[in-house]
Amino acid sequence: MTGIERTPSELPLPFSKAVRAGGFLMLSGQIPLGGDGAPLRGTIEEQTASVIEGIAATLAQHGASVEDVVRVTVWLSDLALFARFNAVYAGYFKAPHLPVRSTVQAKLAFDVDVEIEATAYKP
Repeated sequence: MTGIERTPSELPLPFSKAVRAGGFLMLSGQIPLGGDGAPLRGTIEEQTASVIEGIAATLAQHGASVEDVVRVTVWLSDLALFARFNAVYAGYFKAPHLPVRSTVQAKLAFDVDVEIEATAYKP
């Protein structure tokens, strides 16, 4: 299909890490990973920072930044973690560049506490 560029995941799983369609850049959900690629165990603050740093790195590979993010979907293992998650999130996503966001509670892969999916607009 023309106009669509796919960046395969480095993981041995059947999905794209990112897909560019026109001016939109859609990132697959990211979980906290350590330097060795294993799921990061730690506080919700450490996990959230890891995920957002991973998102920022993927965006940078495609010439974008967190300021270009227009939509975020967040999954938390427990909504009781929301305030602590939000404190870290607010350090990365700041006005006037706040994306729309949905946050839900779910059982996550590898028993991590947070997964974030982002869509950016960078024509």
